[in-house]
Formats: sequence, C-alpha cells, structure tokens
Amino acid sequence: MRLDGEKIERYSRQILLPEVGGKGQEKLLTAKVLIVGVGGLGSPVACYLARAGVGTLGIVDSDTVELSNLHRQMIYSSDDIGKKKAVAAQNRLQRVNPDVKVVPYVLRLTSENIMELIKNYDIVVDGTDNFPTRYLVNDACVLAKKTLVFGAFFRYEGQAMVIKPGEGPCLRCMFPSPPPPGLVPSCQEADVLGALAGVIGLIQATEPLKLILEIGGPLVCKLVLFDPPEMSLMKLNVRRDKSSPLSPHWVPMG
Repeated sequence: MRLDGEKIERYSRQILLPEVGGKGQEKLLTAKVLIVGVGGLGSPVACYLARAGVGTLGIVDSDTVELSNLHRQMIYSSDDIGKKKAVAAQNRLQRVNPDVKVVPYVLRLTSENIMELIKNYDIVVDGTDNFPTRYLVNDACVLAKKTLVFGAFFRYEGQAMVIKPGEGPCLRCMFPSPPPPGLVPSCQEADVLGALAGVIGLIQATEPLKLILEIGGPLVCKLVLFDPPEMSLMKLNVRRDKSSPLSPHWVPMG
C-alpha cells in the first residue's frame, strides 16, 4: 500500500523512527492481525494496533458489554453497554483510524471454526479470559504455524510471551494442561487491578509491531512477569518441552 499525504501525516511520528520509515509503515498497512477477545487485554491491543496503522484487524468476541467491564476494558464507554463487544469495538476503531479494516467475528471459538478463522491472519493475539479458549488458541496456532502473542493477568500479576512455532515453546510446554474447572476463578469472578490489564495489553500490542517491522527481539523463549505492587518486571527464559503433546507438530519453519 502506497503512502499518500494524509497517511504520511497520520503516521509521521512513527515513520520518523529509523527502524520504521516509509517501508515499515507500508508493511504495517498490509499486515493482518487477529485479536481473540476484546476485553481487558484485547482493548489496548486493538486500540494501539489500529492507531499504528495495522491494515487489517480481526476481532473475535461473542460477549456483550457490561457495566463491570468498563474499569479495565478501555475501548468501550457507557453508551456501549448492552452492545456486542466485537461490533462496538469495530465502530470505535473505525472512527479512530478509517485506514484500518476491522473485521468483527461475533462468535465463540470452537475446534470446528478456529482453523478456518486464523488461516488468513499473519499474527494472532490472545486476549482470552478462560483456560479452555486459551489452550484452543495455542494449539491451533501451533498446528497452523501461526505466531501467537500470549498474555494473561490475575489480581496483581501479569505475564506475556510470544509463541512462534519452530523457534520457541508454546503454552503447553510451560503448563501441559489447563487447571481443573473451579480451581481458578473466571474473569467474571476474579478481582483485578484494572491498570494491570492495560500494562500487559500494551506489551502484547508492542510485540506484533516488532514482528511485522522486524525490529528488536520478540519475546520468543521469554516469559515476562509483571508485579505492579513492587513495580518489578522479570524476563524468564523458557524452553520447549519435547514431551509436549504438540511436539510432533512442532516442525521448524524453513
């Protein structure tokens, strides 16, 4: 996609970065990113990727905006209560940046539809709020060899990493199976510091930009842990587990 005068002005501060320039901005405008879940994590991811000029954003969410969402899901306002999240998010993002094509998917992911859904996207961002969907997204991305940006938070703790098949571990390498039902509170039940969702979401938003622009070192084989009360951020090395049930599908990319 060629940059016209309006696009150059819109993205001027970004284009001025030596690692971006006009060619980098053109890469962003032709990139396709799928965001699964537009809640506490997916909201800042969607907002910042749209403002950066990522050309196509798919947003998957079957839920409806509720009053209790607003303290951490910054893409919505009180006027959106009762609306489908994917549609409300699309309306907001198109107003923010009409350059971006926003594709809403008002559906619940299943093993029957996920492979078809992710196949047309370059990168998938996990903004889910439950373990079954999180593992479903992880497994599908490994099988389809799609780069996945993982993020999660609970109470005062947050974490993020990049899962790149052929180059580093996936979610099952660290946690082979999800916790039993009822052991961990659901998103509707759990208490959380709203700003923490924003911090982890911004880390997640940064990683697709780095991957598309090929700058810096993405969080492959690295798990970031953030502790707001102590204002500490740790980066841990993680390895692929060759005994993982997905190991036979973990073929190095050529």
